[in-house]
Amino acid sequence: MSFTVLVPARLQSTRLPRKILADLGGVPMVVRVAQRAALSKAARVVVAADDREIVLACEAHGIDCLLTRVDHATGSDRLAEACTLLGLDGNDAVVNVQGDEPLIEPALIDACAALLAARTDCVMSTAAHAIDSASEFTNPNVVKVVLDGAGRALYFSRAPIPWWRDGHGSGMTQLPPSSPPLRHIGLYGYRAGFLRRFPMLPPSPLEAVESLEQLRVLWHGERIAVHVSAVRPGPGVDTAEDLARVRKLLV
Repeated sequence: MSFTVLVPARLQSTRLPRKILADLGGVPMVVRVAQRAALSKAARVVVAADDREIVLACEAHGIDCLLTRVDHATGSDRLAEACTLLGLDGNDAVVNVQGDEPLIEPALIDACAALLAARTDCVMSTAAHAIDSASEFTNPNVVKVVLDGAGRALYFSRAPIPWWRDGHGSGMTQLPPSSPPLRHIGLYGYRAGFLRRFPMLPPSPLEAVESLEQLRVLWHGERIAVHVSAVRPGPGVDTAEDLARVRKLLV
């Protein structure tokens, strides 16, 4: 199994501008992400940046980096351009590691890549872990996923799914009594041919309502295999509070 890790990196972000270059233990966050990804079995790790400042930061630490267009609407568009620049196509495997996940587990990257290689019926793979609290289950900032009997995604939602009818009557203070609901982890494996085709697929209305780009894949009849991890990953960085928490964990 051979695969490439791509790390999309955008300089500006809504909640925490320039977070991709935030200092974490003496190195920019995107560099730490790439260094963690390099501990996986990936053949190579490449950052796909939208600004030359990111490229220079990566080069200063020996990280491969591509400068992509600044006007991409989504990270997937940026990854598609990176695939073209790297000459990846067809069944070449790519794992997308977000640039704000400095605590990403290399073993989780490997699991996502291995699942994609094993599931020839799927164009993508991703990951999830069990939710263990009702507050997390009902939190709209926590994306949930439900699976079919073959371990493929049926649907992703910000709503608490599967909806526990009887539990709702009591205020949803407990989790469903059967198998635990699953929190989606934003890590994706792609076949490069599909990744290059994905931006050309019309967006789906479900994607717009939920603000979840992966719903476009399901809307167009493609399948996503899901690896269920026994452990939850370390926190990502979306806000200043997240950044402070991660800095403490890295001390």
